[in-house]
Amino acid sequence: MDYTKLYQEKLTDPKNIAEQIQDNWICGMDIAAAIPTALANVIAEAAKENKFKHVTMHTLLDITKLDFLREGYEDNIRATSWFSGGSLRKAVNEGRADLMPGYFRDWPKLIEDKLEFDAIFLHVSPMDKHGYFSMSLAGSVSQALLNKTKRIYLQVNEKMPRALTSPLIHISNVDGLCEITEDLPIFPPSELDENSKIIGKYIADLIPDGATIQLGIGAIPEAVGYALLDKKDLGIHTELLTDAMIELIEAGVVTNMKKPIHKGKTVATLAFGSQRMYDFIDDNRAFELHTVDYVNDPAVIAQHPNFISINGALEVDFFGQVAAESLGTQHVSGTGGQSDYVRGAIMSDGGKSFIALPSTAAGGKVSRIKPTLSEGAVISTHKNDTDYIVTEYGAVQLRGKTLRERTEALISIAHPDFREELTEEAKKRNIL
Repeated sequence: MDYTKLYQEKLTDPKNIAEQIQDNWICGMDIAAAIPTALANVIAEAAKENKFKHVTMHTLLDITKLDFLREGYEDNIRATSWFSGGSLRKAVNEGRADLMPGYFRDWPKLIEDKLEFDAIFLHVSPMDKHGYFSMSLAGSVSQALLNKTKRIYLQVNEKMPRALTSPLIHISNVDGLCEITEDLPIFPPSELDENSKIIGKYIADLIPDGATIQLGIGAIPEAVGYALLDKKDLGIHTELLTDAMIELIEAGVVTNMKKPIHKGKTVATLAFGSQRMYDFIDDNRAFELHTVDYVNDPAVIAQHPNFISINGALEVDFFGQVAAESLGTQHVSGTGGQSDYVRGAIMSDGGKSFIALPSTAAGGKVSRIKPTLSEGAVISTHKNDTDYIVTEYGAVQLRGKTLRERTEALISIAHPDFREELTEEAKKRNIL
């Protein structure tokens, strides 16, 4: 069947899509590069012109400029953040956006159980000959959004790669689409400072050949990736596909042949980074993009022997509680998949979980290893799950250690300027 006629019937301009939004609608977008930035900004313009009021827009991990997150739009269109980038973080902290707590893995079920959307707006690759659009760079929560919405609107972008296993949308289910060609957001590689390189080397030395890896966002996980170039037969099962992983694949370090499931395949639930990454994904049968409730499921992760999870943190206390999403009461990001990968790794036969962070913040004035977390800090990884903590002063394993032993270990990798103070605090608390 030729779907060209149906496509043309549903093709319109972004302004027309924005003008279909009505007061009090609950709307949604997916994550990162799957957010249709150009269409979203046309919707913001309609909000500015008071075309609608009291619209809620659910979204997560903004990595591009979204005008509706600016001050002054919140009466007409108010965001709910499921995981924050820079603008969502600012809007939440200023009271102009709401926050949805939860594990990334659970969000599809939360959507299915708790929400009904009047409309969703998605960024997709061009339609194929069978009438399907690919969600391209996000498995994420897209299928749940599609299942729970009354209306589907698409921004079709010829620059979006086609991921062969991402959620698909058929033209017959689409209420309106616009064609907007815009460059994909490029996430520049992190600058690898000396501390990140040192931490990366500590972790890499503890990763065996044949391991399956997950890397989080930031300089330290990226440094780990580049420190693995001398390893053999690694696999990838990860929330986020990163450029360091592309480097490992092209260098032949990642073969995915030791994985018990998805053998020979790189598995992720979202991707954003360089154009090199987007070119890698396009029509690549060696890459699988699945929904987050599968990819981040600890039971799925644990099926991989020697699974290695590497994530960052803002601070860690003597118990091994990890704060990775707030600085005290100040919102920073969200739980994401950290807890699930920590649990999956420690359930894996031979698996290890690493939480890595520089030893200090604020230009060396503040220790990130603390007797207690900052007041109001959100705990991202529970003390009972924390495995390895790594700073530029070493890597220590907390699992199987008492509170006293944990405290001694953590002080040993704190910055030397703070070790005496931390020791005195531990004595005051009758830990040492």
